[in-house]
Amino acid sequence: MTQNRQSASDHHSLEEKRHEEAIETISLPSNKDESVLPPPPKLTPEQEKKIYRKIDLWLMPILTLMYLASFLDRGNIGNAKLDGLVTQLNLTGNKYNIALTMYFVPYCIFECPANLVLKKFRPSRWLPGITIVWGIIMTLMGLAKTYSNLVGIRIALGIAEAGLFPGVVYYLSIWYPRHMLQWRIGIFYGGATIAGAFSGLLAYAISFMNGTHGLEGWSWIFILEGIATVAVGILAFFILVDFPDTAHFLTPEERAYVLWKKKYDNSTVGETEKFALRHVWAAFKDWQIWLHILIYMSIIGPLYGISLFLPSIINGFGFSVPATQLLTVPPYVCATIVLLIFAIWSDRVKMRFPFILAGLVMLTIGFAINISDVPIGVKYFGTFFCVSGSYAAFPGVVAWLGNNLAGQYKRGVGMALHIGIGNFAGAIASNIYRSQDAPRYVLGHGLELMFVGIGYVTLPIAVIAYMRINARRDVVEKEMQENGIKLTPEELRELGDRAPDFRYTL
Repeated sequence: MTQNRQSASDHHSLEEKRHEEAIETISLPSNKDESVLPPPPKLTPEQEKKIYRKIDLWLMPILTLMYLASFLDRGNIGNAKLDGLVTQLNLTGNKYNIALTMYFVPYCIFECPANLVLKKFRPSRWLPGITIVWGIIMTLMGLAKTYSNLVGIRIALGIAEAGLFPGVVYYLSIWYPRHMLQWRIGIFYGGATIAGAFSGLLAYAISFMNGTHGLEGWSWIFILEGIATVAVGILAFFILVDFPDTAHFLTPEERAYVLWKKKYDNSTVGETEKFALRHVWAAFKDWQIWLHILIYMSIIGPLYGISLFLPSIINGFGFSVPATQLLTVPPYVCATIVLLIFAIWSDRVKMRFPFILAGLVMLTIGFAINISDVPIGVKYFGTFFCVSGSYAAFPGVVAWLGNNLAGQYKRGVGMALHIGIGNFAGAIASNIYRSQDAPRYVLGHGLELMFVGIGYVTLPIAVIAYMRINARRDVVEKEMQENGIKLTPEELRELGDRAPDFRYTL
C-alpha cells in the first residue's frame, strides 16, 4: 500500500517536472538584448484558431457538463422545496434558509485551500474526483429524514463542490491567453444557466415518481441528479488532461505553440515560478483583489438569490407547482443567450466592465419591477432581467480579475480569495427571501437592489484606477526606452502584473 502511494506521488512529481521543463525549454535567445522575445512559431491565424478549436472541443464540453451538474445539485433544493421537502422534513420558520446558508459557509472557506491543493494534485484526477464525491453526497441527500440530516449533508456538499469553480477557472488560465478567456468561462458558466432551465424541467418530470418505493418526489430529485453527477465525474476521468504539454490530442508542434503563447502572453509573465509564500502574500495585499470582491458580490448576491428562490417567487404569482416548475425554464434560456453574446463580444473588444455594467442595469430593472405593485405578467417579465443580468455578467467579473493577475500562484490564490469571500454574498442571499414575506418579497428584492448599488459604486472605482495606472505605465515605459533602460526577462517575471509593460484590462 505504501509502495503504491509512493509510486503515485512519484508519478505526479514527474508530471509536474515535465510541465515546468516544457515551459522552460521555450527560452529567450542568448543575445545581448535579452528583453527581445523570440519570434512565434510560424502559424497562420486560421492554424491558430484550429489549435484552440481543438482544445475547446476536447475540454469545454466535459467542463461545462461538470459545472451544469454542480449548479444543478446546489440549486435543485429550490425545486425540491415545492415538491414536499418542507412538509416532510418539517422545515418551519427559517429552517429552510439556514439549510441554504450552511452550504455556503464551508463552500467559501474551502475554495482557497482547494485551489492550492489543485497545484499539488493532477487536475485530471482532482476535478473528476471531487465531482464523484459531491455526486454521492447529493444522492444521500435524497435519503435525509430530518432537518439535521439535511443541514449536515448541505455542509458536506459545500465542502466537496468548493474546488470546482475556482479550480476550473485556474485550469482554463493554463490553456488560454487572457483575451481568449472570457468566452471559455462564458461557455463553462453557461452550464449554470442551462442547469437552471433543466432543473425546472427535471423537477416537473421527476414529480411523477412521487410515492415510488415509498419516497416523495423531492427525494427522487436529489437521488437521480446525484447519480447523474457521479456518471459525469467518471466520464471526466477519461477525458481531462493535466497540462498543454501532456495533451495527447495535440501534435508536438501544437503543444509547443500553446506553451509559447502562454509564456509570452502579457498577463502570464510569471508562469514558470515555483511556490513561495511571498506569492500568497502578494495576493493578500493586492488592492484590486479586495475591490473585485465587492464587484463580485454585487453580481453573485442577486444570482444566488434568484436561482435559489425563483421557483418560490413564481409560485407566489399564483401558479400551480407543476406550472411553476415549467415557468422557471424560459428566463434561463434567455439568460444563456445573453451570456454567450456578452462573452463573445467582450473577448472581441477586449473589455470587461461595459458588460458588467450592462448586467447591473438589467438587474436594476428586474428587481425594481418585482418590488413594485404591478400585474403578475409584468413581474414574470421582470424575472427575465434578474436572471439574465446576473448570469450574463458573472463570467466577465471572474475573467476580469483573472486577466489582471500575473503569476500562477498569485492568480490561483487571488481568484480563490475573490470567489471564496465573494460567495458569502450567496450566504446572505439565502436568508433574505423569507417565507413570511411571500408573495411580494419586498425585503428580498430590496436587499438585492442594495447589492446592485454596491456594484454601481465599486465598478467605476476599478475602471478609473486601472486607467490611471495604465497611463502612468505608458509614461514610465517611454522614459525607460528613451534612457536605454531594459529589464531582464527574470526581472519582468518577478514583477508580474506590476511590470512596466503590463497593462490592466478594462
